[in-house]
Amino acid sequence: MFPFPMFSPSRLARGLFLLPAFLLLAPFALLLAAERRPNIVMLLIDDMGWGDFSCFGNKDAQTPNLDRLAAEGLRFEHFYVASPICSPSRAALSTGQYPQRWRITSYLNNRADNEARGMAQWLDPRAPMLARILHDAGYATGHFGKWHMGGQRDVGEAPLITEYGFDASLTNFEGLGPRILPLLDARDGSPPRKHALGSDTLGRGEITWQDRAEVTASYTAAALAFAKKSAAQKKPFYINLWPDDVHSPYFPPAARRGDAAKRTLYHGVLATMDAQLGVFLDAIRADPALRDNTLIVVCSDNGPEPGAGSAGPFRGGKAMLYEGGIRSPLIVWGPGFTSREKTGTVNRTSVAAAIDLAPTLLDIAGVRAPAGVAFDGVSMRDTLLGRSEASRGRPLFFRRPPDRDNFSGVANLPDLAVRDGRWKLLCEYDGSLAELYDLTADPGEKNNLAATQPAETTRLTAAVLAWHRAMPPDNGATYRAPPGAGKKKSE
Repeated sequence: MFPFPMFSPSRLARGLFLLPAFLLLAPFALLLAAERRPNIVMLLIDDMGWGDFSCFGNKDAQTPNLDRLAAEGLRFEHFYVASPICSPSRAALSTGQYPQRWRITSYLNNRADNEARGMAQWLDPRAPMLARILHDAGYATGHFGKWHMGGQRDVGEAPLITEYGFDASLTNFEGLGPRILPLLDARDGSPPRKHALGSDTLGRGEITWQDRAEVTASYTAAALAFAKKSAAQKKPFYINLWPDDVHSPYFPPAARRGDAAKRTLYHGVLATMDAQLGVFLDAIRADPALRDNTLIVVCSDNGPEPGAGSAGPFRGGKAMLYEGGIRSPLIVWGPGFTSREKTGTVNRTSVAAAIDLAPTLLDIAGVRAPAGVAFDGVSMRDTLLGRSEASRGRPLFFRRPPDRDNFSGVANLPDLAVRDGRWKLLCEYDGSLAELYDLTADPGEKNNLAATQPAETTRLTAAVLAWHRAMPPDNGATYRAPPGAGKKKSE
């Protein structure tokens, strides 16, 4: 008798008999596992304020397609992007890390300006890209829309978007590879003018010129074709659908121009974008196989441009570290994944961030990050799927773009910020001029409690300064102000 029954001769024989069958079935088991992996769509809107969707309170323009997505899914009111300006916000979402780690700290401009600000010319392809990790796990990956992480103005040698883990791409003048460049209607009957910012001189991809009002429709069509092709090939897909709406300049169709005031034109672009995205959303919803196995995440990259979008009840906007610059609407839709009991509800308490999306989506997809990859974000799987109301559990840190990139027109803005639970602190690079707000009681950041809450002020100032010093600097003269230097003037 064998001392270990699991290795008895009869059991061993049965195991050896079944082994060839297991080996034959294993590939099919892997295929079924791959088919169960969720399709993921990251819909990132450009320069849209927290209060611009009508489901987030906009009374002046309607966004019925995105509102329906929220009604069928979940929306979150305490979601933060990593920066109040474009390129670093996109880098953080793509990598799950603070963009300062990759020296992407403001919008990527021409070569000389990037160098003057101490910035990289493009996102390092060695960064831990969400798309690449999913691609290596068997996903079809496509990027359709604005990129702005390299390959703009006179920087023509930047990596192609496909070098970051994407199978296909179609972008605008802020990236390389196949791209659509806009024609701006002169509105006075004269021929439209080209708006390329130098992209048409860079080569590195086929260029198509198109009426500015139709560009998002082209990205949407390309993304939908990619989704259907991937589904037909039985491959899960990850898609970036990143329109360059609602960024200026504002050129909606003639029927939506109204009095041609800036805010009217902005709302015309917003409504047009919603309708164009609706084609994609309706197609996903109409196909049961896609509807039940697709997760769509919608947010903005930063707060609104002054005089255009709305930050709702919040202070500030684009390029500012007050809530209006860094708090974004978030919608999560996925009938096959989100809690049915929570459908259509609003999460008004859970703090989450764009750096959390990469680890969260990998967790939902059942894909592990490669060894050695350390995200600054954390997985918030249960929260984003409506199964929990937990917050991220770690402070969030922010550094604003250099003074020269302040598009708000407001001088003397705070340089650093940290959100930790109910508390939000802003201060200078040297820790001076602290502002402390209780966001539970004061979401509009009107009542500075720094003088009456010295313990919290000291704690959070020390935390944000430690983070700031651990990040690579931008321009040394800007970011190495000596202690006690006090408030500097905006350039």
